[in-house]
Parts: sequence; structure tokens; C-alpha cells
Amino acid sequence: MGKNKRRKRYRTHIANRLLVQYVAALCAYVMLLAVGLIAAYEISMMIPWKPGPMYYLLSWVKEYLLFWILFGLGLGWLVISYFFLARPLRYLDEVLSAAERLAHPDETPIHLSDAMEKAENELNQIRQQALFHARAAKEAEQRKNDMIMYLAHDLKTPLTSVIGYLSLLKEEPELPAQTREHYTGVALEKAERLEELINEFFEITRFNLTHMELEKARVDLALMLEQIVSEFQPMLQEKELTCRLQLTRPLMFDCDPDKMARVFDNLLRNACSYSLEGSEIQITGTLEEGKIRLVFVNEGREIPQERLDRVFEQFFRLDASRSTGNGGAGLGLAIAKEIVELHQGSIRAESSGHTISFVLELPGSEIPAEAPKSIAGKGEITDE
Repeated sequence: MGKNKRRKRYRTHIANRLLVQYVAALCAYVMLLAVGLIAAYEISMMIPWKPGPMYYLLSWVKEYLLFWILFGLGLGWLVISYFFLARPLRYLDEVLSAAERLAHPDETPIHLSDAMEKAENELNQIRQQALFHARAAKEAEQRKNDMIMYLAHDLKTPLTSVIGYLSLLKEEPELPAQTREHYTGVALEKAERLEELINEFFEITRFNLTHMELEKARVDLALMLEQIVSEFQPMLQEKELTCRLQLTRPLMFDCDPDKMARVFDNLLRNACSYSLEGSEIQITGTLEEGKIRLVFVNEGREIPQERLDRVFEQFFRLDASRSTGNGGAGLGLAIAKEIVELHQGSIRAESSGHTISFVLELPGSEIPAEAPKSIAGKGEITDE
């Protein structure tokens, strides 16, 4: 609203300046015309005229003096009006030309007349934003293409293994039970990996082609987190990780339960993927100054600031050298951020040494909170 008012004041300023200059030019012309006529009359009266061409010409002009005065005024008005009409038209041509350049922006700055300095600055800001968004879209598209290429390549390995082991089971019906069990287990493991890769393809499609809509309900985020952590126990045990929750109860929040659970799932999955083996993941939840504050902390390799600033970008992965078998498509944190912002909240990433934190802030609850409780990795709840 304020920006629109400033632009309106700027446009009014230009129009007022042109109008003042136009009126001043007309007044100056009238004054000069009047002074010129008076000076011409005084000079002509000082000269002793004799009958001749000049005498008859001046007599004729004097006889039709009113006509010539009106003619001079009209001619001056036309010339001045044309000049002042041509100026805004030149400004308009400059702006239209600049607008055409904005359709295909380049690194060359836009230059307008001095009177259009503010418009020039605004157009250059738009050009910079357009260049930034174009680069971001190109980078996102490139990351998506790279990820799809990696996923497509990785589809071959488990598929080949599944076909190979199933073929052995079919061709060798007399295999020992232990060997058959081993082959079946490997084929199942590879098939599950295939399912994960296919789900990642669907994830990319859903993220780019659908618009998220919220179906809100009032839920206790503390209880939701406890349930999600309990579902992650197999993954935590596989990497010898522990997860400790320190939560204020209740943390009531109006949200879309499925989508908010997806945020917690993505953050916890990210923490499991990048935590040092044998370390602890900590999740705290508090109600501070009318806001719900949730912090996910894990121990992992230090993240440089330039990479930390990009963790919420689509298809960005903290470690590009990791194979898709160790990580996802780089959409989890981007989706988490979109869901949090749809709930009028915010999320940010912090890194200090080997400690990585993801901080969520959500609009708070009016229900009084109880004393914090903690839950350990295996699910037992104890009062602090």
C-alpha cells in the first residue's frame, strides 16, 4: 500500500512539474510578445515615416493589429503545446522501450532521461529481480534435471539385481532353503529401494504441479512429535542414533495435521540421514511470547554458510556426492518450508561446528502450557 502511494506521488510530481513548466512557458511567451509589440510601437513612433512599402506594410499591420496579436498568441500556444506534449511522449517511448527490455532482461542497466531518474531506478530494480528469478529458475531446473538423471541411473542397479536374483530362483528350483532365503531377502531389499526411487519421482511431480491447500484442525504438536519419533525407531536403531524430546505440553496449534506431520517427518528424516553415527538428535518444543518454537538439533559435519543458505531450495542436497541410495531428491526441506509458511510460520537453519539446528516458529496457542517433559529414543516419558 505504501509503495503504491509513493509511486502515485511520484507520477503526480512529474505531471505537476510539466504543468507548471507549460503554464510558465505560456506566460513568458505572452509577456515577451507584449513587450515586443510595445517596443515595436515605440520605435515605429520615433521614426519619421514617408509613404513607401514599409510604411504601407506597417499601416496594414496596424489596421489588423488585433488579428496579428491573436495570430501570434495562437502560433506561440501551438508551438509551446507541441513541445510540452512531445516531452511526455518521449518519456513514454523510453518507458515502453525499457519495458520491452524487461521481457528479456540482460546485464546492461536501463537508462532514462534525467527527469525519469526515479522510474529508471525502479525499472532497474525490477530488472535485477527478474535476472535473479531467472537464474534461480534455471538453477532449480538444472538441479531437477540432474536429480532425475541420477534417479533414472540408480533405477537400473536395483532393477538388475531384482531380475538377476529372481531369475536364479526360477532357474535353480533345487537351491538350498538358506540360499533361497538369502536371494529372496536381497531381491526384496532391492525392490523396496526401487519403490523409494519411484516415490521420489512422484514427489518431484507433485511438488511442481500441485498447489498445497490446508485442511486445518486443532492438534497437539507435542503429541504428534512423540508419535512420529516412535515411528522412526527402526531408522534410529539402524544408525545407532537416539532421539530425545523435551516438550512443553500441550502445544495446541490450528494446522493441517497431515502436512504438519510431513514437516516433522522431513526434518527428522534429514537429521537421521546426516547425523554422525551413535549421536543424539534433540527436539525441543516451547511456548515463548505467544509463539510455538520447535528446534531440531543433530550432530553432523559442519555446513558452510553458503550451503546453509540454500538448504531450503528445491532439489538442493547438502552433499551432492552422496548417491541417491543415501539421500532423497532434495525436496524434503523445500516442502517443509512451504508448508510452514502456509501456516504463517517461519523456519531457518543454523550451524555451529558439528551442531546443526532447524528452528520453527509458529503462531502460538492461548491454552496454558504445562511443565516440560522429555521423551527418550525408545519412547519412555519422564518428568524433568
